[in-house]
Amino acid sequence: MKKVTFITLGCKVNQYESNAMAEQFIEHGYELVEKQEIADICVVNTCTVTNMSDRKSRQMLRRVKEINPNAIVVACGCYAQVAKDELEKMEEIDIVLGNNEKKDIVKYVENYIQEKNKIEELEDVMKTDEFVDFGDVTFTEKTRAVIKVQDGCNRFCTYCIIPYARGKIRSRKPESVISEIDKIAKTGIKEVVITGIHVASYGKDLEEDIGLIDLLEKINQVEGIERIRLGSLEPTLITEEFLERLVKLEKICHHFHLSLQSGCDETLKRMNRKYTTEQFEKIVDLLRKTYDDVILTTDIIVGFPGETDEEFERTYEFLSKIKFYKMHVFKYSQRKGTPAAKMPKQVDGNIKEQRSKKLIELSDKNELEYNQTYIGKNVKVLFEEEKKGLYKGHTQNYILVYCESDQDLSNTIADVNIICIKNNYLIATI
Repeated sequence: MKKVTFITLGCKVNQYESNAMAEQFIEHGYELVEKQEIADICVVNTCTVTNMSDRKSRQMLRRVKEINPNAIVVACGCYAQVAKDELEKMEEIDIVLGNNEKKDIVKYVENYIQEKNKIEELEDVMKTDEFVDFGDVTFTEKTRAVIKVQDGCNRFCTYCIIPYARGKIRSRKPESVISEIDKIAKTGIKEVVITGIHVASYGKDLEEDIGLIDLLEKINQVEGIERIRLGSLEPTLITEEFLERLVKLEKICHHFHLSLQSGCDETLKRMNRKYTTEQFEKIVDLLRKTYDDVILTTDIIVGFPGETDEEFERTYEFLSKIKFYKMHVFKYSQRKGTPAAKMPKQVDGNIKEQRSKKLIELSDKNELEYNQTYIGKNVKVLFEEEKKGLYKGHTQNYILVYCESDQDLSNTIADVNIICIKNNYLIATI
């Protein structure tokens, strides 16, 4: 039995597709092993969202070859899609596959084993009109399942390479989504994470009149699933009409990741984001009015071309007012082939570093202050795993909790009491 291992970089969509590819190998008689073990085939599912992501992808490809010198190394995913020629020059790599080729990965690997045939040309994702459906994927990690419902993006933010790596929007048929989640529920998994490249656009390309909220209403009816978590969302998806229907779904987790990117209107305009800070603030107010325990997280880019000290200060003031629970801060990275890469007034790296540090400090402060409000409260936690005598899990609104227990709490939802904070994590007792 040949052994295969996966290293996944980047987003939850990549995580889902790695699970789907792993399931294909298992069905064909391969043994799945951990990434630190010796394997016959090593698959690196790459990311290209930043220059750092590209570098990490290359480093990981080199590292797996060092650990597995005799293995067949496969580079696939977004970086492979946009940089096939570059990756084929790396002697560590045997096969390069794009995003559409993932569904046939076993065929490509076995062709290579038998005849040393490499794939000559990747499918042009910009010409792909239909969602590439892997079928029902029941191979999951730990206690939650990531469910991909959509692919592609039509937004073309000026800094982003992803539309060129993923193509235009394509939605998965609702019956396919429900079929997969129903089978996932039967395995005992209690939480599903709904994800895609631009989830807010779900359904816009389908012939039937359906949107994301319609799909969520169908998922909410699946027996056995107790939590539905949403992946990163386009802020403008959140309207009064959307929330009027969403609040009726008792399984929806009260955690929303809204990608802001900047708190300055001039910067947002150069980024080609489709909202203003005023509109964004109204969306935040709507969510907090709807859910009194809502947790909001976001992505922020610092050092976007033309971002002056004054523009950054406006961003800082806006973020101080909004008070996100947590912010993922990225230093702007020039992506060849995007409009922003050619923009004037590129920001110095040291300035990016200073701005990044300032926002991370703000994020840590917000997180600590919010966590402190939970001391003494009783909350429900879905526990995932045990580490060093403590069980780790998340509340319904996605706050990390650790708890000591003599009984096995894995994949169970338990009522716990928060007693203190340690290293910015909540510590609880049953």
